[in-house]
Amino acid sequence: YEKRYQPIADGSKAKMNVGAIAVMPEGWKLAPRDRLPKALKKEMKGLAWAPYSKEQPNILVAGPVPGERYETMVLPILAPDPAKDSNVVFDKASIFIGGNRGRGQVYPEGNQSNNNQFFSANTGTVTDIDGMKLSVTLGDGTVATQEVLPGATIVVKVGDSVAKDQPITTNPNVGGFGQAEKEVVLQDMTRVYAYCALSVSIFLSQLSFVLKKKQFEKVQLAEGF
Repeated sequence: YEKRYQPIADGSKAKMNVGAIAVMPEGWKLAPRDRLPKALKKEMKGLAWAPYSKEQPNILVAGPVPGERYETMVLPILAPDPAKDSNVVFDKASIFIGGNRGRGQVYPEGNQSNNNQFFSANTGTVTDIDGMKLSVTLGDGTVATQEVLPGATIVVKVGDSVAKDQPITTNPNVGGFGQAEKEVVLQDMTRVYAYCALSVSIFLSQLSFVLKKKQFEKVQLAEGF
């Protein structure tokens, strides 16, 4: 993140931001801040997660935040209690996680941002380049003008022949999006304690059998058997 820079709206370069989203099963939600231990708060470095909406508190989002500071993003989760919610059972559950680095390539309105590589809209010869505007003379002699957004570098020059959909700028996008699916287990602690107690009792029983056998062998040796 110290070396990677992205174009911002005016075409200048800035450090990359990051964001994340977590989609959890219904009933799971963000852990209240007053219930977090100090060590976890320190590890989060002030990162603020928020529910996507009041109707969907199981979907959490964070960012955009500086990628250099939040290369690792810690998410505190509060698991549901089946004793209080009849719709929740002790079982495996899937959590879907997505992470985004850098600016988007499409604005919410649907138009392209300047964080894109641009391609020629026509086939012809480049006859003029004025700032971020290119004039291409077509085969029938007409001139088509195409404007690219600031941020990328134009890679063609006057006199070059271009084909439709041929790249005419560099690709300034250094970000990306990744996703993963992870499984978690909501476990009843009573079952865990019972399993531990059973394991300890089996271990002690086996140990007593071994010790009794050793003792019996010593008695046989002492009696000359």
